[in-house]
Amino acid sequence: MGIIKKLLASIKATIATGFVLAILIAAFGWDRSGSFNLLEATVWLHVIVGITWIGLLYYFNFVQTPAMAEALGDEGGPGPAAIGKYVAPRALLWFRMSAAVTWLTGMSALESTGVGFMNAFTLASPVIGLGAWLGTIMLFNVWVLIWPNQKKILGIVEASAEEVGKAKVVAAMASRINVLLSIPMLLSMTAFAHGNLF
Repeated sequence: MGIIKKLLASIKATIATGFVLAILIAAFGWDRSGSFNLLEATVWLHVIVGITWIGLLYYFNFVQTPAMAEALGDEGGPGPAAIGKYVAPRALLWFRMSAAVTWLTGMSALESTGVGFMNAFTLASPVIGLGAWLGTIMLFNVWVLIWPNQKKILGIVEASAEEVGKAKVVAAMASRINVLLSIPMLLSMTAFAHGNLF
C-alpha cells in the first residue's frame, strides 16, 4: 500500500505509472497479432492529449468562468485572486500545450491511418476532414485569440483596464466558439474511428 500511496502523491508519478501500465498492456498483446503498432500509439496519444485539451476547455467554460463571476460578486468572500493567480495560469499552460500536441498527433494519425494530411484538409475524406478543420480552427483560437488575451486578463502582460475589458470579451467568445465546435468535431472523430456511423 505504501508504494501506491507514493505513486499517487505526485501527479508526475501518477501519469508516468499510467503510461507504464499502458505500455505493459500493449506489450502483452494489443490486437490479434499480439503487437502494438505505431498507428495505435499515435491515435492513443492523440486521444489522451485531446481529452486533456477538451476537458480543460469544458472546465474553463462550465466551472472556472462562472466561479470567477461569483467570486467577483461575493463581497465577503475570498475573491477570485487564488483562481487568477494560481489555478488559471497552470490550467492555461496545460490547455495550450495539450491543444498543440493534440493537433500534432492528429496530423500524425492522419498519415498513419493512410488518410493523409492533404486528403483530410481538401475534404477528400469528408468526415475526418471536417474534424481536422474544426480542430485546426480551435487550435487557432487557443493560440491566437484565447492565450494572448488571457495574458492581459491575468496580468502576465501589461494592459490598461480598457484593454483587459476587451480581452475578456475576445477570450470568452473564442472559448465559447471552441465549445460549440468541439461537439461536431468530436462527432466527426468518433464517426471516422467507428466506420462513419452516418
